[in-house]
Amino acid sequence: MTTKIGFLSFGHWQSVPGSQVRTGADALLQSIELAVAAEEVGVDGAFVRVHHFARQLASPFPLLAAIGARTKTIEIGTAVIDMRYENPLYMAEDAAAADLISGGRLQLGVSRGSPETALNGSQSFGYLPADGETDADLARQHTEVFRAAIAGAGIAMSNPQMTGVSQPLAIEPRSPGLPDRIWWGAGTRATAVWTAEQGMNLMSSTLLTEDTGVPFDELQAEQIQLYRDAWKEAGHEREPRVSVSRSILPLIDDETRHYFGLRAQAESKDQVGWLDGGNARFGRSYIGEPDKLAEELAQDAAVQAADTVLVTVPNQLGVEFNARILESIARDIRPALG
Repeated sequence: MTTKIGFLSFGHWQSVPGSQVRTGADALLQSIELAVAAEEVGVDGAFVRVHHFARQLASPFPLLAAIGARTKTIEIGTAVIDMRYENPLYMAEDAAAADLISGGRLQLGVSRGSPETALNGSQSFGYLPADGETDADLARQHTEVFRAAIAGAGIAMSNPQMTGVSQPLAIEPRSPGLPDRIWWGAGTRATAVWTAEQGMNLMSSTLLTEDTGVPFDELQAEQIQLYRDAWKEAGHEREPRVSVSRSILPLIDDETRHYFGLRAQAESKDQVGWLDGGNARFGRSYIGEPDKLAEELAQDAAVQAADTVLVTVPNQLGVEFNARILESIARDIRPALG
């Protein structure tokens, strides 16, 4: 099977010299236009990251619905939504609506989220873990309710005075097939196993919140294999999907060399650091001539193990710049990915 290529945008905006994305409106409208351009050059997916209390994309469903209405074939999705912040029932309605508008192209990545600018941000939205529970517990609980709702579980009892009967009512609308297109963003091998047990697809980013001393791609490939083994052990009937994220910047002209040429050597190795109370390993960037990147990515064990690669884009450089990068990746690099 040919590996799918998608872009992943954080939707940064800032009114600074050189930025083509200066306002929230710029970030939203250019995300739509980039998805349209990406579809035209043969890219398979348009994904957005969700952050709160920051000058980045936040509420994904109006944006995803707009992208779905403007495109025809490209997958649309998130990587990822921080479920601590979500009302899972309202989210179920929003997700189904966006999926129906797109004709069933939504690929929804969810997770516990990453370290953020706000202190206890989800509490400001009205959600906090119960005594003795963690933020991860809260995110998983919200996800459980959300998944039940999109699958048609009875959520509220009907009012006999209005309906003539007393029976459970499901969320409306619902979109067939959406329950199989939910992904969990896993930062460790253990979480990947849990994801498989729950029957969700796996998303793994450029960061793992553990380190065993082996190169990032090998640790991530191990995570993927453990996930696949656990999926098989759980006896799920369908084939799961697995995505990994990568920073891939082909140097194809003077402008790309100007912005990224000097970073090629400095960012060509993994980095190890301390994040959220523990060791973490950050994957390298791939910056260079397209043929060189194709050779290097052909040796990336996790890229070869995944069916989808999400390429993070420097969205503040604008639609035309990023469309050129994506076109080169789809044309020159994709054949090496499998």
